[in-house]
Amino acid sequence: MQIRDLPYTDPGEPDVRSGPRFLYWLGRNQLGGQLKALGWGLLQQCGIAGLPLTVGFAVQAAVDRSGSRLALAAGLNVLLGVAIALGEMMLHRTAVTNWITAAARVQQLLARKTAELGSVLTRRVAAGEVVAVSTGDVEKIGWFVEALSRFAAAAAALVIICVGLLIYAPVLGVVVAIGAPVLALAVLPLLPRATKRADIQREKAGRATELASDTVAGLRVLRGIGGEELFLGRYRDASQEVRRAAVRSARMWSLISAVQVLLPGLLLITVVLYGAHLALAGRISVGELVTVYSAVTLMMFPLQHFEEIAMAYSFSRPSAKRAARVLALQRVTDPAGTDTGVSSGPSAAVPSGDLYDPATGLLAPEGRFTAVVCGDPDAAGRLADRLGGHPAESAGESSVLLGGVALDGLALESARTAVLVQDKDPVLLSGTLRELLDVPSSGQVEAADALAAAQCGDVLEALAQASVDPGQDPMATRITERGRSLSGGQRQRLALARSLVTDPEVLVLDEPTSAVDSHTEARVADGIKRLRAGRTTVVFTSSPLLLDLAERIVFVHEGEVASVGVHRELVRTDARYRAVVTRETDEEESKAMVRKTAQAMEKVEESA
Repeated sequence: MQIRDLPYTDPGEPDVRSGPRFLYWLGRNQLGGQLKALGWGLLQQCGIAGLPLTVGFAVQAAVDRSGSRLALAAGLNVLLGVAIALGEMMLHRTAVTNWITAAARVQQLLARKTAELGSVLTRRVAAGEVVAVSTGDVEKIGWFVEALSRFAAAAAALVIICVGLLIYAPVLGVVVAIGAPVLALAVLPLLPRATKRADIQREKAGRATELASDTVAGLRVLRGIGGEELFLGRYRDASQEVRRAAVRSARMWSLISAVQVLLPGLLLITVVLYGAHLALAGRISVGELVTVYSAVTLMMFPLQHFEEIAMAYSFSRPSAKRAARVLALQRVTDPAGTDTGVSSGPSAAVPSGDLYDPATGLLAPEGRFTAVVCGDPDAAGRLADRLGGHPAESAGESSVLLGGVALDGLALESARTAVLVQDKDPVLLSGTLRELLDVPSSGQVEAADALAAAQCGDVLEALAQASVDPGQDPMATRITERGRSLSGGQRQRLALARSLVTDPEVLVLDEPTSAVDSHTEARVADGIKRLRAGRTTVVFTSSPLLLDLAERIVFVHEGEVASVGVHRELVRTDARYRAVVTRETDEEESKAMVRKTAQAMEKVEESA
């Protein structure tokens, strides 16, 4: 796989049972790239390993005053230099390719999972963790994949050096062969503590990222209540904890680096002293001593890769664990734990008919405007997600049915085409208004009609005034990230217009008018009913203006349908419904009952 071939046509199905298994799956899917990097790494490392031999050969030739052997040694040095340069260049090229392609694969997997889960993703995983996985964690995972082949080449080079020295100078080679494994494994006792400290640092960094993400998202609200200083203090404390954890982690890694320098130095001193003694005794030649000395000196280079792979694995393992946790999320699972809501085959036909939730008993008849009232806003959000084909709170619960067809059994594309859910806090992506409304749709609803139904006239005027286009075309005006340049009510109405343009078989709206005034709310409600005439529409709301226009109202209490009817009838006959819609408390209801009882008694007394 080359960088020019990205993105992947199919990033594959990852092994998400654990972080190490996910890393192994990534490496296995890059076997060709890893073998290429290993080959170029061996060329580089073997070239480095051959330098001591040619240097020793040259020194011995100089001692023996042999010009031909000295010229041969020079020629061999030139060839080794070319091999080292070529190997280094191509190793870097292939290793970086492995890094980028591995990171791209993980990002594609995360993007696919995000599209699959939709708004449910941030209900299950903190937004800050999603950001951390898709940015910093992807880079760390790519680092480990890239370092793996270089480590393998370095390990092979150490083995070649030790074996070569045993053959070339057995007396000194034994010392090096015994010392090399000790050098390579000396840091192992320190790795668990270093890894633990690194994990603590990343955990604290993840919390700080989540806090920063939440603070930025709610900055306008925080300024409104004067709480920005409080959250700034919290983030300052969190960042200081990250700094302290990073310093503790760096101390451990600096100790490991010191060991990697100290022990080879001690081995080098030992080899020089013992070799000098052997040379004076005439048991080895000067060239052999120089060769062994040079080999031990150059061993420090491949040994650095042992430290790097330890760091890369310790940093990438928790990152891979977090990525695997996100990628393991399923839209829905059956009791056996298999995903039944995602299909890789052709999309099934989009069903139509009544929308029915067996878990609560909620029924939204086809082609009618149904309003759902829940006393608990969180329960309303979960129920809205269920109606969109997202999983229930407990595995094995029966699926929502559309025309008798289980939404969880449909291909994801078909389920999204059949039912569109707009949550209470919809996101506007940056771009022009025309791009915002250019979404997959039935083609039956024009953008102008959707904007009119959502009462976006003032939004269009504001965008026209902000337009840099000479014609002041509001459709060509860019909307900033998440629509931050607009008010909450304007963002909400633009998101509603986008949903109306889509014109799905079933449209589910969760509190679509919570951020607008009552006059605008009445016009929006009328626009929704008019534009969606003959189409199935479900609105989660407690607004009397919307409820009065609904053809059918379903009141859900404690997870079950408690009553069904129209607004005026339910207000009169159902005390629990009246309490939710009118915000009437139990005390106020008791007082009202007392007043009604007193009035009834007065009438009885008057008639008597």
